Amino acid sequence: MITAEFATSPTDVVTCEACWKEPVQAVRTPGAGPARDLLCASCAEQGYPVRVDLFPPLGVYRLTWSMVTMEKHRNPGYPEPPPNPGPPLPNPPPTPTPGRPPV
Repeated sequence: MITAEFATSPTDVVTCEACWKEPVQAVRTPGAGPARDLLCASCAEQGYPVRVDLFPPLGVYRLTWSMVTMEKHRNPGYPEPPPNPGPPLPNPPPTPTPGRPPV
């Protein structure tokens, strides 16, 4: 639904959310809920989509919860050893020599 008469608030944008060039002249309510698109007359008539949703639940760029948490990239348990851990450490460890750093 496109409306030419609408109430503004101090937080509303003044530039069209679709072309980012013209001043806001119409409001489109895309469906149920309080969301609305502030558009210029040209973009409203042609049905252009808004370019960016400001402050949706997960950020500006339509992030999903899995992209934010990135759980699929983490190992939830203990860290795994590297594929080739190398030779075992000497047991007992060598005693350092005085005056020289251990090598």
